[in-house]
Amino acid sequence: MQHLVRPAGSSHPCGSRPLGRRYALSTQAGSQAAHQWPSTHEEGRGDSWLLSAAETVPTAGLLPADSPRTDKEDLEHIRLMVEAGNTLPPIIVHRPTMRIVDGMHRLKAAQLRGEDQISVRFFDGDEQDAFVLAVKLNVAHGLPLSARDRAAAALRIIKSHPDWSDRAIAAIAAISDKAVKDLRPTAGGDAMKAAVRMGRDGRRRPVDSAAGRMIASEWIEKKPNASSREIARLAGISPTTVRDVRNRLDRGEEPLSASHRKSRPKPSDPRRARRRKGSVIREVNSTESFNKALERLMKDPSLKLTEKGRVLLRGLSFHSLLQQQIQLAEVVPQHQAQMVSELARTCASIWLRLAEDAEEMAIKVQRNVKET
Repeated sequence: MQHLVRPAGSSHPCGSRPLGRRYALSTQAGSQAAHQWPSTHEEGRGDSWLLSAAETVPTAGLLPADSPRTDKEDLEHIRLMVEAGNTLPPIIVHRPTMRIVDGMHRLKAAQLRGEDQISVRFFDGDEQDAFVLAVKLNVAHGLPLSARDRAAAALRIIKSHPDWSDRAIAAIAAISDKAVKDLRPTAGGDAMKAAVRMGRDGRRRPVDSAAGRMIASEWIEKKPNASSREIARLAGISPTTVRDVRNRLDRGEEPLSASHRKSRPKPSDPRRARRRKGSVIREVNSTESFNKALERLMKDPSLKLTEKGRVLLRGLSFHSLLQQQIQLAEVVPQHQAQMVSELARTCASIWLRLAEDAEEMAIKVQRNVKET
């Protein structure tokens, strides 16, 4: 019998939940194949790899579904299934709780037929991922979900999987990505905090693509004959975005669209960032100067005596260690190079944002001093 197991010790580097993690389909022969969800790049395969082989279980041991459907079961639909007398397809059951994921109408039909056994396929993820699968399956077949049900399901998925992209959630709930974007602020919690989100292809990309666009423009200049897919891999953005950047450059325009320039007026790429007029901010280039500046910060009570201040100091201290290991790229394994690149670029984006905010604060202080 086949069943799904999560590889021992596996975890998502950004802390996403099991269906954003990797699952392995193990058999008695011991073969394994890793997959990632919500990736949709394997056309025609569907979600069958998420489920066990079919087996028969007693109907009495099954719990009602945690369904995205607000309406009760359709009695007419159940009656038609009973009268048809056909063999019912296996229902989907969450193994840890024995709660039905998909197939309440089939269960009711089987019970009305007087059957006390039913064919099931088990899902072994957690309850939140079981709900995601329920939405995906209900959208794909059977009685359609109402627009209200699909929107409510999308909101619930945003809350449980805040690091999934708007498009990934929209594809599951069968609503537009704009609708998901509009719902996200109402979800609260971590819905708006993730700096990186997982897309439909399973790849993680920065929420703010401005930095990626700037990096892509540089690679296009260096490698004008490179494909959009190759530039996308180097810049950590989608091939579609690369094509947009390339078209803008061909027209003599800036890599950033008007919406990007409006939402992010500050420099987005550390290699292209320029000092603002009147700024007195200086970069600390040498390791010795960096360490001296860090020592001064470590003595500042406003930092060392507050939790957030200590977090900042620990981050800067870690950078001090990295400065002493200039050739870190040499230890990156080739098969993890893309992942390290994406994570490093995300870290750089976070530090750049902090640098820009701190610089803005310093400029305001300088202006206040001049005014007084």
